[in-house]
Amino acid sequence: MPELPEVETTVRGLARFLEGERIARVVVNRPDLRRPFPPDLVQTLTGARVTTMGRRAKYGLIHTDRDQTMVFHLGMSGRWRIEPETPDKHDHLLLETAGGHVLALNDARRFGSVDLVPTGALDSWGPFASLGPEPLGSGLTSGHLYTAFAGRTAPVKQMLLDQTIVAGLGNIYVCEALFRSGIRPDKAAGRVTRPALARLVPAIREVLSESIAAGGSTIRDYAQPNGELGYFAASWQVYGREGAACACGAPVQRFVQGGRSTFWCRKCQK
Repeated sequence: MPELPEVETTVRGLARFLEGERIARVVVNRPDLRRPFPPDLVQTLTGARVTTMGRRAKYGLIHTDRDQTMVFHLGMSGRWRIEPETPDKHDHLLLETAGGHVLALNDARRFGSVDLVPTGALDSWGPFASLGPEPLGSGLTSGHLYTAFAGRTAPVKQMLLDQTIVAGLGNIYVCEALFRSGIRPDKAAGRVTRPALARLVPAIREVLSESIAAGGSTIRDYAQPNGELGYFAASWQVYGREGAACACGAPVQRFVQGGRSTFWCRKCQK
């Protein structure tokens, strides 16, 4: 599933073709993805000007001058194709700008979604209402985590994946950030010390920023809007490396938490 860096990379790629542009044509090729397309999507977007692009958690935001924002989620395999040379049967939504750019939302598994939300009501919109702070924003601090974790016996990794505590963090990047900060993933969140949390926050920001710069981590079907594959997977230090040697020489280990694989180093993480 595309995670925060992949969505951020997608938004930045789309912005080059959409920001400031007027949408001249909207084509919906099927009635739904994970849920139906908004019934007024074509009417609302046709003729609208894209003012800015943004991201909240793992959602992309296309803001328009009609006080309506198109919110998209890439699901398991969704991606945007820019200036596709040939049509694809999985191109379910097409946006054509007055400048002649064509962008296609392609989603073979159809686990993604598209919504229209009044721009002024985004913060209170259902999926956003209970989200925690953005991990790359000023709201994520060691103090915020200390308060959120206080008295909690749940493993710190599971708490970091809780979107009400931190918005947008996924399995890959939590494993990598915990490794960088030297915290074992199964440690009770309430027992993580303030100094450890002070290491964790910059580790989260660093691993996300490095992945964004690398175009994300390509897993299965994900690709950037220009068709290129992200290469941050080459920088993984523990994720997906079970049995391989950690930088310290000890083998990377794997176990399952909450139905997801956790990778860590017993020697480096305490």
